[in-house]
Amino acid sequence: MSSNLLAAETSPYLLQHKDNPVHWRPWGEAALKTARENDRPILLSVGYAACHWCHVMAHESFERAETARLMNDLFVNIKVDREERPDVDAIYQTALALLGEQGGWPLTMFLTPDGRPFWGGTYFPPEPRYGRPAFADILRQVAHVYHTDKDKVGKNVEALSDAMARMAKPEPGEGLSCAMVDEVAAGALRMVDPLTGGTAGAPKFPQPVFFRFLWRSAMRTRAPMLKLAVTLTLDEMAQGGIYDHLGGGFARYSTDAQWLVPHFEKMLYDNALLVDLLTEVWQTTQSPLYAQRVRETIAWALNEMRVEYPDDGSFAFASAFDADSEGEEGKYYVWSRAEIEAVLGDAADPFCRIYDVRRGGNWEGMTILNRTASARASLSVDEAALAAARNRLLTVRCERVPPGRDGKVLADWNGMMIAGLTRAAVVFDEPAWLTAAQQVFAFVSRHMQVDGRLRHTWCAGMARHPAVIEDYAALSAAALALYEATGEADYLAAARTWVDVADRHYWDESGDGYHQTADDTLDVINRPKVVADHAVPSGNGVMVDVLARLFLLTGEDAYRTRAERLIRLFSSDKIQYLLSIPGLLTGWETLERGLQVVVIGAADDPATRTLCRTAAVQPLAAITRLVPGVELPVGHPAHGKTAVNGQPTAYVCQSGTCSLPLTDASALHSALMTG
Repeated sequence: MSSNLLAAETSPYLLQHKDNPVHWRPWGEAALKTARENDRPILLSVGYAACHWCHVMAHESFERAETARLMNDLFVNIKVDREERPDVDAIYQTALALLGEQGGWPLTMFLTPDGRPFWGGTYFPPEPRYGRPAFADILRQVAHVYHTDKDKVGKNVEALSDAMARMAKPEPGEGLSCAMVDEVAAGALRMVDPLTGGTAGAPKFPQPVFFRFLWRSAMRTRAPMLKLAVTLTLDEMAQGGIYDHLGGGFARYSTDAQWLVPHFEKMLYDNALLVDLLTEVWQTTQSPLYAQRVRETIAWALNEMRVEYPDDGSFAFASAFDADSEGEEGKYYVWSRAEIEAVLGDAADPFCRIYDVRRGGNWEGMTILNRTASARASLSVDEAALAAARNRLLTVRCERVPPGRDGKVLADWNGMMIAGLTRAAVVFDEPAWLTAAQQVFAFVSRHMQVDGRLRHTWCAGMARHPAVIEDYAALSAAALALYEATGEADYLAAARTWVDVADRHYWDESGDGYHQTADDTLDVINRPKVVADHAVPSGNGVMVDVLARLFLLTGEDAYRTRAERLIRLFSSDKIQYLLSIPGLLTGWETLERGLQVVVIGAADDPATRTLCRTAAVQPLAAITRLVPGVELPVGHPAHGKTAVNGQPTAYVCQSGTCSLPLTDASALHSALMTG
């Protein structure tokens, strides 16, 4: 068999492994054919470019000639970037969970030559440690079992295949009710750490989909403890070490229970979802901290994550920054007291007092900047002086060797950032952010579609890999956000088109629900229906909200009917299960309690913008912007409504009935919050 075949790939993660002595192959029919022809089991290794433990396993095993020789002699070795192929990753993560193992990356799965899993794990060390066997021993044992005990392998394969097939065809439930969703919110509240926010224990992940569900529940029920759970979490994250206080942006998670020690990688999706959540919560709390973190995180994304398309002025966002630099996790971000004193001089003492800078450090002898203790103590600070100090430190930090950036563009993650940017642009009245969101949307529309179908990735000038339902869901949501912000019909049309494609190629007519993969994606062993929310929201959950908003914006019952079918399919009376699908529960509320808001007025009139910005305070509102003289279709509850005395005017409609005309922003706000 030929040697390493990754050099022709575009994925930064796969290219990290192109010089390994392992005979890596990219996922696809060619690799599976080789396994079948040689009757060799497959070693499938799944990771991503910013994954610290993926790098560790690569250095310890994949770069070693003796380990590579064993892998090459016993297996067909396939390397997958989980961000390029989330569908492949989801299938084998599910298989690992069915084996009773906790998932994660690197994922190490052993498959039959036709791609069916029979055993696996995650990280394996080169010699026994952490309670895990040595990787070389695992390789020998798995290969031996495969060739000498086909019955045992076959039983594992059949058991896993049957279980995954059943999971792809869930039994429909009876639907959801407000009382049931309130009970789920009460259960979710019990999961929140009352001291530091987030869910209890360590590690702590941001979980913006989960906390958005809690926030919406707080707004619906007026329960102060639900509101506190969200604001405590956001406060602690925004002041903790998980936030980059110099450069902006949130790390992927905290390894401890205090939000101090991040896993230093920065992912686009976390920051997109957190910008959106912070913006939504700010509208009620008016917290200066949240506004500042939104501005800083957007600035970081626009400066550091930008991927230009030089020919047309559009750009998109890269996927992630690595945790490591110069072979050490976090080296780029941490400081010693002496380094800070050398840069800041006399300004060092007040800075160190606020940012927890100690002589002995707060992590492995170094300091992770954070404001947790000083914020809790409500110390008086000179914010202007601190900002100047941060800028000086950032200038010095920029001279360090930075972490690697994964420059590939992912359709769904960019959709999330478009939506977050758009809503923040409206709420904070920042037209430049809206322009940026439109440019990213243009990039995806022009460069990530082939023959009317989305591609999941764009990298090195090429759009590749079949789209998953999360791509269509996130980009449809982004298109609707842009339509509500601008009133431009092309965005609504784009959302409708993408939903049509999703219905045609992903919807299960025999059992309802959207498969993660399209009907013409042929290199996967099954087509799961994903509804649980993990680091990113599930495609089915987002599609409920998309379909609900399309119904509210167009009045077409087909959208409501499909949303109701989705909700019934994934509903249950088991609270523990419902806790895993907060995205779908949030979409249910949009369908159940959504408002239709119509704003009539010239786009360049400041009063129109004020009404639109006010309308955005209600996340359950679907906003239609009309210029005077343009009418809504017959059947829309606001059909025939006009501006009053030439002034920009709003109408709030629910269940087919509209409010009186509203020209005052405070009156609109009252109507929205009592509707």
